[in-house]
Amino acid sequence: MTEGPDSRNILDDLLRTARRAGAGAADAILVSSVAASVSYRLGRLEDLERAESWDLGLRVFVGERVAFVSSTDLSPQTLGELPQRAIAMARLAPEDRFACLAPADRLAMSYPSLDLEDANEPAADVLIERARAVEGAAMAVPGVTNSEGGGASFGRSEIALATSEGFFGNYAGTSHGIGVAVLAGDGTAMERDYDSVSARHASDLESPEEIGRRAGERTVARLDPRKAQSQSVPVIFEPRVSAGLIGHFAGAISGAAIARGVSFLKDAMGTAVFARGITIVDDPHRKRGLRSKPFDAEGVRNARMAFVEGGVLQTWILDCASARQLGLSTTGHAARGTGGPPSPSTTNLYMEPGTVTPDELISDIAQGFYVTELMGMGVNMVTGDYSRGASGFWIENGAIAYPVAGVTIAGNLKDMFARLAPADDLVFRHGTNAPTLRVEGMTVAGA
Repeated sequence: MTEGPDSRNILDDLLRTARRAGAGAADAILVSSVAASVSYRLGRLEDLERAESWDLGLRVFVGERVAFVSSTDLSPQTLGELPQRAIAMARLAPEDRFACLAPADRLAMSYPSLDLEDANEPAADVLIERARAVEGAAMAVPGVTNSEGGGASFGRSEIALATSEGFFGNYAGTSHGIGVAVLAGDGTAMERDYDSVSARHASDLESPEEIGRRAGERTVARLDPRKAQSQSVPVIFEPRVSAGLIGHFAGAISGAAIARGVSFLKDAMGTAVFARGITIVDDPHRKRGLRSKPFDAEGVRNARMAFVEGGVLQTWILDCASARQLGLSTTGHAARGTGGPPSPSTTNLYMEPGTVTPDELISDIAQGFYVTELMGMGVNMVTGDYSRGASGFWIENGAIAYPVAGVTIAGNLKDMFARLAPADDLVFRHGTNAPTLRVEGMTVAGA
């Protein structure tokens, strides 16, 4: 990989120039990235790409006025001009009494090594072989008739952050990805499905053959779907879609939403939001975690935190600005790009597993719906109303019976959370993860 810029000197010089030009405070972030990808379709290489980039962002405070500038040009002339531009913009900006830098006593002056970086970038022929193998394995499953393509990717990002409060920190992380989408059937009776995995280190990836086989089998299993009759039944969310429910919960306890009063959980602090046995955790220090970070995007110390314990909501998700607006302290959950302010966000978010297997979770359901895919964005975060298009499999007498497509599932997230039960099959495959989940009494609208 090409040697990146000297991030510490660049950021320190930028902040000193900004202070000399009239900024009362400032922070700056520099992101260096490498991205490579391969796509392979129907046995032929389609695309092979590699790119390197650098992106710089500067935030300045002039009184209670704030401005942001960003640049991908790291030449001395551009870097010398950025602070003046930012300060000129800030003097014209409206006042923002909640915008602030993290206080010095909350900064991460030391932080852990999280083993986020794979030292070896895969060669192009390695990525090509991963893409070829994953598509080949999917196409080899009997019943698979076409392919949308297999792919493999690699990325590396290094993030450096400096603030005028004296913080400097940097860390790097890599990501390997493999995925494929295929079709089964013919004509208007075709069905599509996919599978994919990501990992920080290549050694943690499942084999392309396993990923491809799983994608092919999932696709074939969806052939000849039926409609479901409209009724109220238990709904099972497989892990690929159950994480979405945890994501909706995280959005509802974001400090930004709470401060604006636009969350259906705005009055729920300290109350039972889930059933008694539910625990939801965010862990930024998970070794090799896909969203791990040793400090947050304001340089604040972060740590494993339970958002829900025993079903009870314990905290909001806060950055410095939302915390100030609510009269609280940041929880170390700031995230940001280079062109705008930080905002609250989770890292490695997950629901702890239950004590029963997925089969046991289903075993007493006379009629129910096992969801494997969700469509649409029918979620109202103000009221909690939930309505999504869905496909999956019908459950009869405690077992999967036949594929189902073209239905809608509906409920209210408050009620769904209160009636939710987890299985024991938690696997960390994404940034947000949950085991198989059962939700009682949802409305399934079909034929």
